Amino acid sequence: MQHSFQTAQWVPHPITRVFAFFADPDNLPRLMPAWQKAYVERQTLVAPPDPIRDLLQLTRPPAAGTGSAISILFRPFPLSPILMRWNARIVEFEWDHHFCDEQAQGPFAYWRHCHRVSEEVRDDTPGTQIVDDLVYELPLGILSEPAHALFVRRQIKGVFRHRQQRLLELL
Repeated sequence: MQHSFQTAQWVPHPITRVFAFFADPDNLPRLMPAWQKAYVERQTLVAPPDPIRDLLQLTRPPAAGTGSAISILFRPFPLSPILMRWNARIVEFEWDHHFCDEQAQGPFAYWRHCHRVSEEVRDDTPGTQIVDDLVYELPLGILSEPAHALFVRRQIKGVFRHRQQRLLELL
């Protein structure tokens, strides 16, 4: 059974800065809880097209465009003695708007995560609204629903809550 999760966060930073931060795979481990001991094992980046920036000969930081592949190692739960590999592919990318990644190999039977950004002014302060849309499925057969209810849903919420706190620190 597929599950969905959505979270949103507003930050007082320009959309170009926020999107570039998320589009750089090296920032992912920095957003994950320290107990996960996450790191990027390897990455194959496909530079996303950027006609306006190319025309003006401006540069952006590294970004994982459509077709990029990222492999991350991490602890699946606190105090785990093992590291788990998660291979993901970027399947959609539009500068300063959104990108979506899908799990190619990892702990879920299915995983699709879309990061969307939009400009938003709050109390006369310009900033960026970040929306994460997640659809996932557990690989545990008849144990999937009890595991989701007892553990997985809470862990996903906690990881995203941590990410939102870290993002404010890192930007």
